[in-house]
Amino acid sequence: MDELEVRELRYFVAVAEELHFGRAASRLRIAQPALSKAIQRVEGRLGVRLFIRTSRSVKLTAAGAVLLEQGRHALNAMAVAVQSTRRAAESGPLRLVLKPGGDAGLLSGLLAEYANTPDARQVDIMFHAGPQRADLVRDGRADAALLYAPFDDLTGLTTRTLHVEDRVAVLPEGHRLAGLTSIGYADLEGETFPRWRGVSDERVDGPELNDVAELIPMVRIGRVVAVLPRSLVTPTPPGTACVPVADAGTSSIVIGCNEHDHRDSLAALMEAAATANGRAQSVSRRA
Repeated sequence: MDELEVRELRYFVAVAEELHFGRAASRLRIAQPALSKAIQRVEGRLGVRLFIRTSRSVKLTAAGAVLLEQGRHALNAMAVAVQSTRRAAESGPLRLVLKPGGDAGLLSGLLAEYANTPDARQVDIMFHAGPQRADLVRDGRADAALLYAPFDDLTGLTTRTLHVEDRVAVLPEGHRLAGLTSIGYADLEGETFPRWRGVSDERVDGPELNDVAELIPMVRIGRVVAVLPRSLVTPTPPGTACVPVADAGTSSIVIGCNEHDHRDSLAALMEAAATANGRAQSVSRRA
């Protein structure tokens, strides 16, 4: 699929089935503007119009109807190929991918809980700083991933929520807002935010960064600020301040696997992750 990525095909099918960008975006768990831009990119790359859009309706063109039929077949074939590959490797280790430092302290408890299950296998840990961790699960290069909702694309995944947290503004320690107990997004108007590599956002024109490790030095020298899930900057890095952003909403760490992957060993890993999180929360409340 040189001219059409798998993720883009999933996006198209969702819009074609819903015939409504808002409902499709909710189903895909992504922002509606991002979905609209993705569909525009697909139409531009293919050189055809897939939808007829008006202020009140969305309809498929003849070309769109063909792509919907063939796209469904392609996605189903890929799901079968991934599942067959996984069955062939049933005796091997499970591969769990996560962002470096992106487990909020959950990983050790998760692995310990899983080791006590009857179907436990070796778990190989893979680190990936970019936004493609969910893609690694969808295409079979990883069996499960720790992901951040609503930032990561959870399309095609079965997930369990492990941790819910607030978001904080990461600021230089001498910043005008650094001493406050809480701020809003409006307080950050005019600040420079980074562009994350692999994430398209035309509203952001700051320096392109890979991960939090690259972000922190840039924050210290006053080049950028960022709004991140709290666990990614706990403890607060030296030279910075982390201030809760009241209207940023919460983010969740979830464990996800391919929705077509029903192996007992993988189901046990998902369940162990949820159980370990429940126990950690119980201990925290008693403390």
